[in-house]
Amino acid sequence: MGDDSEWMKLPIDQKCEHKLWKARLNGYEEALKLFQKIDDEKSPEWSKYLGLIKKFVTDSNAVAQLKGLEAALAYVENAHVAGKTTGEVASGVVNKVFNQPKARAKELGLDICLMYIEIEKGEAIQEELLKGLDNKNPKIIVACIETLRKALSEFGSKIISLKPIIKVLPKLFESREKAVRDEAKLLAVEIYRWIRDALRPPLQNINSVQLKELEEEWIKVSSAVPRQTRFLRSQQELKAKFEQQQAVGGDADGGGDDEEETVPQVDAYELLEAVEILSKLPKDFYEKIEAKKWQERKEALEAVELLVKNPKLESGDYADLVKVLKKVVGKDTNVMLVALAAKCLAGLATGLRKKFGQYAGHVVPTILEKFKEKKPQVVQALQEAIDAIFLTTTLQNLSEDILAVMDNKNPTIKQQTSLFIARSFRHCTPSTLPKSLLKPFCAALLKHINDSAPEVRDAGFEALGTALKVAGEKAVNPFLADVDKLKLDRIKECAEKVELVYGKKTGGAAEKREGKPVAGKTAALPGPGADKETKDAATKAGPLKKASAVKSGVPPKKGKPATAAGAGGAGAKGKKGPETKEIFESELSMEVCEEKAAAVLPASCIQQLDSGNWKERLACMEEFQKAVELMERSEMPCQALVRMLAKKPGWKETNFQVMQMKLHIVALIAQKGNFSKTSAQVVLDGLVDKVGDVKCGSNAKEAMTAIAEACQLPWTAEQVVATAFSQKNPKNQSETLNWLSNAIKEFGFSGLNVKAFISNVKTALAATNPAVRTSAITLLGVMYLYVGPPLRMFFEDEKPALLSQIDAEFEKMQGQTAPTPTRGISRHSAGGGDDGEEEEQEEVGNDVVDLLPRTDIGDKITAELVSKIGDKNWKIRKEGLDEVTSILNEAKFIHPNIGELPAALKNRLNDSNKILVQQTLSILQQLATAMGPNIKQHVKNLGIPVITVLGDSKNNVRAAALATVNAWAEQTGMKEWLEGEDLSEELKKENPFLRQELLGWLAEKLPTLRSVPSDLLLCVPHLYSCLEDRNGDVRKKAQDALPFFMMHLGFEKMAKATGKLKPTSKDQVLAMLEKAKANMPAKPAPPAKSSSRVVGGTAPAKFQPGSAFADDLGSNNVESKPDPKKAKAGGLSSKTKGVQGKKVLSKPNLKEDDDKSGPIFIIVPNGKEQRMKEEKGLKVLKWNFTTPRDEYIEQLKTQMSTCVAKWLQDEMFHADFQHHNKALAVMIEHLESEKDGVISCLDLILKWLTLRFFDTNTSVLMKTLEYLKLLFNMLSQEEYHLTENEASSFIPYLILKVGEPKDVIRKDVRAILNRMCLIYPASKMFPFIMEGTKSKNSKQRAECLEELGCLVESYGMNVCQPTPGKALKEMATHIGDRDNTVRNAALNTIVTVYNVHGDQVFKLIGNLSEKDMSMLEERIKRSAKRPSAAPVRQAEEKPQRAQNISANAGMMRKGPAEDMSSKLKIMYRTYRIQNRNMGSHSETTHTVPREFQLDLDEIENDNGTVRCEMPALVQHKLDDIFEPVLIPEPKIRAVSPHFDDMHSNTASTINFVISQVASGDINTSIQALTQIDEVLKQEDKAEAMSGHIDQFLIATFMQLRLIYNTHMADEKLDKDEIVRLYSCIIGSMITLFQIESLAREASTGVLKDLMHGLITLMLDSRVEDLEEGEQVIRSVNLLVVKVLEKSDQTNILSALLVLLQDSLLATASSPKFSELVMKCLWRMVRLLPETINSINLDRILLDIHIFMKVFPKEKLKQCKSDFPIRTLKTLLHTLCKLKGPKILDHLTMIDNKNESELEAHLCRVMKHSMDQSGKADKDTEKGASRIEEKASKAKVNDILAEIFKKIGSKENTKEGLAELYEYKKKYSDADIEPFLKNSSQFFQSYVERGLRLIETEREGKGRIAPSTGNTNGEEVGPSVYLERLKILRQRCGLDNAKQEDRPPLTSLLSKPTLPTVASSTDMLHSKLSQLRESREQYQHLDLDCNQTHSSGIGTTLASPSSAAANIDDLKKRLERIKSSRK
Repeated sequence: MGDDSEWMKLPIDQKCEHKLWKARLNGYEEALKLFQKIDDEKSPEWSKYLGLIKKFVTDSNAVAQLKGLEAALAYVENAHVAGKTTGEVASGVVNKVFNQPKARAKELGLDICLMYIEIEKGEAIQEELLKGLDNKNPKIIVACIETLRKALSEFGSKIISLKPIIKVLPKLFESREKAVRDEAKLLAVEIYRWIRDALRPPLQNINSVQLKELEEEWIKVSSAVPRQTRFLRSQQELKAKFEQQQAVGGDADGGGDDEEETVPQVDAYELLEAVEILSKLPKDFYEKIEAKKWQERKEALEAVELLVKNPKLESGDYADLVKVLKKVVGKDTNVMLVALAAKCLAGLATGLRKKFGQYAGHVVPTILEKFKEKKPQVVQALQEAIDAIFLTTTLQNLSEDILAVMDNKNPTIKQQTSLFIARSFRHCTPSTLPKSLLKPFCAALLKHINDSAPEVRDAGFEALGTALKVAGEKAVNPFLADVDKLKLDRIKECAEKVELVYGKKTGGAAEKREGKPVAGKTAALPGPGADKETKDAATKAGPLKKASAVKSGVPPKKGKPATAAGAGGAGAKGKKGPETKEIFESELSMEVCEEKAAAVLPASCIQQLDSGNWKERLACMEEFQKAVELMERSEMPCQALVRMLAKKPGWKETNFQVMQMKLHIVALIAQKGNFSKTSAQVVLDGLVDKVGDVKCGSNAKEAMTAIAEACQLPWTAEQVVATAFSQKNPKNQSETLNWLSNAIKEFGFSGLNVKAFISNVKTALAATNPAVRTSAITLLGVMYLYVGPPLRMFFEDEKPALLSQIDAEFEKMQGQTAPTPTRGISRHSAGGGDDGEEEEQEEVGNDVVDLLPRTDIGDKITAELVSKIGDKNWKIRKEGLDEVTSILNEAKFIHPNIGELPAALKNRLNDSNKILVQQTLSILQQLATAMGPNIKQHVKNLGIPVITVLGDSKNNVRAAALATVNAWAEQTGMKEWLEGEDLSEELKKENPFLRQELLGWLAEKLPTLRSVPSDLLLCVPHLYSCLEDRNGDVRKKAQDALPFFMMHLGFEKMAKATGKLKPTSKDQVLAMLEKAKANMPAKPAPPAKSSSRVVGGTAPAKFQPGSAFADDLGSNNVESKPDPKKAKAGGLSSKTKGVQGKKVLSKPNLKEDDDKSGPIFIIVPNGKEQRMKEEKGLKVLKWNFTTPRDEYIEQLKTQMSTCVAKWLQDEMFHADFQHHNKALAVMIEHLESEKDGVISCLDLILKWLTLRFFDTNTSVLMKTLEYLKLLFNMLSQEEYHLTENEASSFIPYLILKVGEPKDVIRKDVRAILNRMCLIYPASKMFPFIMEGTKSKNSKQRAECLEELGCLVESYGMNVCQPTPGKALKEMATHIGDRDNTVRNAALNTIVTVYNVHGDQVFKLIGNLSEKDMSMLEERIKRSAKRPSAAPVRQAEEKPQRAQNISANAGMMRKGPAEDMSSKLKIMYRTYRIQNRNMGSHSETTHTVPREFQLDLDEIENDNGTVRCEMPALVQHKLDDIFEPVLIPEPKIRAVSPHFDDMHSNTASTINFVISQVASGDINTSIQALTQIDEVLKQEDKAEAMSGHIDQFLIATFMQLRLIYNTHMADEKLDKDEIVRLYSCIIGSMITLFQIESLAREASTGVLKDLMHGLITLMLDSRVEDLEEGEQVIRSVNLLVVKVLEKSDQTNILSALLVLLQDSLLATASSPKFSELVMKCLWRMVRLLPETINSINLDRILLDIHIFMKVFPKEKLKQCKSDFPIRTLKTLLHTLCKLKGPKILDHLTMIDNKNESELEAHLCRVMKHSMDQSGKADKDTEKGASRIEEKASKAKVNDILAEIFKKIGSKENTKEGLAELYEYKKKYSDADIEPFLKNSSQFFQSYVERGLRLIETEREGKGRIAPSTGNTNGEEVGPSVYLERLKILRQRCGLDNAKQEDRPPLTSLLSKPTLPTVASSTDMLHSKLSQLRESREQYQHLDLDCNQTHSSGIGTTLASPSSAAANIDDLKKRLERIKSSRK
């Protein structure tokens, strides 16, 4: 029980780690209670257990493990930090829990996984579970599948991503284990429940029986939509909703709309793998397809048909293929081939989806033309093709081609086109079928329904019917106004039959993306109302055929349930469900009205209506109002009531109180009843009449607003305005216009008849009353918000004074955004609501442009005029141009038909007379305005030539050309310009002016675009040539444009495009690309839903003159301003910001509090760049102050207003610090989800944080620092680099905080500074920190100096700015600082620099005062003495820093070989220290000390350069270097000729090659290993390796470690590379260990690490998973056997003992590891009988002694297995057996034998073996007698007396001395003092001298003689002599304690608990330091001597003479010690 009480006292977390399972069990139980008790999820208590949770679940004891799992589950559920443990715990659960036999364990494991998913860690869990599916244990696979199934069933397919699961399903069905197959089947059924038929295609290739079984199971799956039943922490609202529904009564009909929300539609297409077919086309395809014989053409087509049957095709360049197929369709005479080609096109379109869109325009006209064919099979094939093609593009893009064919004479073509239109419409939604498209289509179709051919008429009816169904009557009816009733009925009849592709539910809401149908994305399961074909099609190829536009995984977004009958609801845009049909009411007679009113109103009320007494009338009104308020909507007879109100006196009421009541009642009725237009007409006259009344005006307006809400604003407004202007009362007119202005703001602009208003506004503007004019201008201002600049065009002929007023009003509105409609919304159908409204708003611009009266000037462009323009005489040419100008001036707005004018004007653009060129440009500018968007068609023939003019040498001509291009682009949008090769051809011209203007223009336009045509890529090669243009301006412009090109094309594409450049250019360009990548702006945000429409319109047709939504924002104002750039800057920034700001506006009917949804940072395209420009141009204050003044804060507030959510900004700039804390908490919360937003506002965020540094409140400061740490982590993950502007406005203020008195803050700031180096170059940080050292605050100075030291240590001298010299001088001034901490920091920093840079530091520092210099030298000396463990301490303190590549440059100055080897040395040292410090050899630790990491990186980065500097190696032509070395029979290669001159500078070459073995680059390493292998394979060359073996082995296990830690984890690396590297390493080592003489050179320390590396490799499960992994592991086995047999037996035995000791000590080490080490020891034991004589037993026994000291028997017995104790006993037993009693003579090296049980154990074994054998030989008797002697010490004096007698007699002196020596050796503690002290001084010294002589003799012979066979460096090294000196001192009775103040002889003797190998470490250090002098040394030293003599440990290659010298030296020292004793 004593043991129990020990652990009972421990704290919980230590119990959980205890080695006793009971203790752990108890720990887990307590932990479970604790976890359930802690309320605060952020309690610090949780963090204590972060590292332990994995052990909880992987406990080796099953009982404890169960409890551990329960505790872990509680932890995950309650702890805030649990997410951090996901990966390790999940992998523990998968590998160690799922294989448990107990069901409970599995159950808990599964719960833990699900709990992790609940805390938002689904991805990580899914990854681990999928890894588990590759496990060899079927139990684990089954459990993983079950967990996935459970997770899917509970969380649903939104959270569990199905694609990776479906990918592995087929493999699971092939498993040999039935359990796995069954579980897979259940999973497939569960997946089917969520995605239905989308699962079929991926599973179509599984075993047919299994498929059949599945089909049967699938049929049973209920058709109810699955619901998520368990929710993430972030989905608590959903959860509450769900629970509420459950409570109400399950799913009765609980969530009409939610249902769809919970099931993301999955598209089967998304789950398929794409197939690449272009390369598989037959080689002669293009010849065959053109062949004369139709059979050959058919063969070619059949080959394609086969390929395009693949349901998903890899994207590529299909242009040529499409071209030939199109040719066949259009031109081939054989109709069978036409059908075949059409099928191929259909297949391509289906397989490529959206990617086919670019070819659609080329193919569609051809197909439509081909419909003239009569053969049904051809027609059908063409129909399928064109339908498939339609789904890859939009109706908008095809509309022109379709409309062009509509007037064709051939009735079949007309019929098929109409049918195609009908089918296409079915794929549209109201938003993708806007009025702009309906209009031309309806016009064309109306002709068809009047066609003479019945089939054409039928098709026309069907198309119109479909349009009616999709867009709704309201949208289509205007276009059907002239259709007679019969035909209209026919259209309606067709509409009823139509079934839409998007079932009814999604109505108008399904499609919200950019207003284009995402046709390619199929909803795998067409909705309930889907058409029949789609359902049929949803079999195999199904979902791919009729694609519905619901994007995979995105459920249709809806607000309220869309009860409206789909299309209608959406079409009616702005009515609520039941009221989709307008309320039509017939007029009622007065009698009927009175009846109806009497039924609902009190009788008294009706009687008093026309009473003469106003009080009675007022009372009557009050009753009337009460009655109305109480009435139900359905019961209210609106018309009757309003007619009663209008009854005499009606609107002529004279008492204003009664009138006010009356008007208020009208408003009430309109709001509460079903109010029709008929009722409205009864009251509107009266309302307009009262609107100008001072007392009743506001009530009248209220009533009008209510009516507008009931009857829609467009109708109401038209009635009201018409009524007002039919009256003469100016007050009424102005108030009506004012009401309308407000109403438009409240209702939005949708559906308003602009034309009617404009005529009324014009009337108002002409009014004499100024109030009316003012109101009209205000109304125009409001309209301008919605319509944009085109509005002005209608008023250009007004008087200048009036026009300037209008312009001023427009100017006011500039940059404002139209407010969000707040009224009319309540009545929107959820499906259509906002969408429809926005859609219409988008179109307003179009409509306005359409409304402009355009003139056709085609007939004025006569041949005569054209010839004038082309005349030889410039004056006549000018006349012609003048005429054109006057024609355009007259016409104002023109039709696109301008005859021959374009060609004529084009020629004038390169007129020799520059004045005419300018005139032509101004005509073209005018033309753009006059023609509007239709100018598009002239971009290629007129627009591009204008660009050519940008190359003109005259500045003013270029300016005019630029203005013209901008005016055009404003009308056309950018797409037209960027498509095709024209622009790239212009850029190709080597004209500097053209290049700089064009690049400048692109740099201005590109950032505003959301997407660009792929042709932009064609410009890139020319952009690169501009980067290297001779002209500086061109280069600058090209550099400026670079980020914007990259923003659209991406870094990868642009880097790829550098492939064709010359190598020198390529490097430069790549460097620029990297730089540009850092400055790359974010793309303009796409509209949030479709509502923030302004950013980038939907499709080309939207590019009207500056309609606020054209892609090119901001340039709107160009026409009215001469300088486009200014206009751009102002317009763009303000406008865009406004638009963006709109996103944040709260939704109307939300309360203030709910207003905090949506992003907190809004991405303003180019906002950051704009702000930087402003700061550069000093338009705003530069962020630079000692304390922040108010103007800075105000400025920041203003800048933030556009891109930070309003409510957050209020918190951020609140006076109370608690609000700042709130703001920071919100920012932390949104950091991950809004990375792009944060980056786009980073400059402002950092500035705001600097303000917080000046706050006095600590909590704000701490919160700020917390946010900064997270922020910089995120930025470094995003690989973002701070801009100069951001850095300079933030870092100086951060550095101020380094001097904060509170430690915790200083520490945080230092951590942040460290992290900053990852996102801002250390060399640029340096000057800022240097500036900080000048502060008055001494703490700040000290911290800054320390930080500078860290920078130099991490990144080398190159960080010192401006130069190392200046920087160091600056630092050195602080050595004389009056503050002690600053002095110390300065000294430490310079010492750090000294460590990096060596003695050169003194040169750089320059002159220092004597005092300072002496302090510095003293400090440098001291630092040199520090133990080598220091680096690790630093490594732990400082966070790892990413290595700065530039630091390598400094390294290159040293000679390459020396450089590499010294790196190797550093690496090795850190590796040793690390292992020693951690006391663990498990390689799984992730924290690699910084030095180690750094050096590996350096080696990796240096390779290239180093190789160049060592030509010797580069010239090796080893052809088969890259062949993997095959093991175990390595391939024998011819030696490379280079090794023949081996003896010239062999050593340095070998050093260098060896250093490359540890390279981070796999190929370099393989090359080096192959070269070493070659040397070793040839006997005559192998000797050259002697002396380098340790070095080679170190490099090798460094490489093994690198593979283990880095390469194996690198996903990108090809694992075959790693296998090659492994096989090379193992191959060369096997070769080495076959050469015995070399193998024996390996020292203990190195062998220990080598064995460690090899055993780790054997246990690496990742290697087993590689294809040839087993082969690798077999080879390692073979190698280990070789190492055990061939190495020096003492060294290897010693190494294994130390390794065993370490592995048992290390908690993290796996038991498997120790087991393998012990197996090696057993093998060694088996070899002992042969090797015993070559083993240095003293050393081995010392190792065993240390082992037994660390692990006494008790401790060993506690081990989980008895293997260690058995191993040790066996080893000792074997040694005793082989050596007999002599074994006790080999304990010489052990200081204090009582420290371990070794001696006692040996004695026991000896005694036991004697008892065993009855007849023991003499030797044994002797041994036994000695043992007994030892037991009885009585005879001691007799023996000593005997011995001294012998020494006294002359004959036997020698013998006596020998016996005395023997005796002393055996009983070191025997006291001979009494025998000596009676004798003379002479006798005493004689005895001592004699003993010493015998000692040296014996030690010399006995130690060295036997070991000459295996000479090795250790035998004659000083450490051996030092050890012997120690032994001698002890014998001479000298006290060893005094030694302690010297450095210990070896870490072995002073700290026996440390691994003995420490001595070999020292040896290794010295070996490695030899490399430094290797070159010089090998010139002096003869290599042969190097082989024959062993090298000394501490010295550099000591020869025997030096060893002798060492002995003499030791003797002298011994004498000195003795004399001092006397």
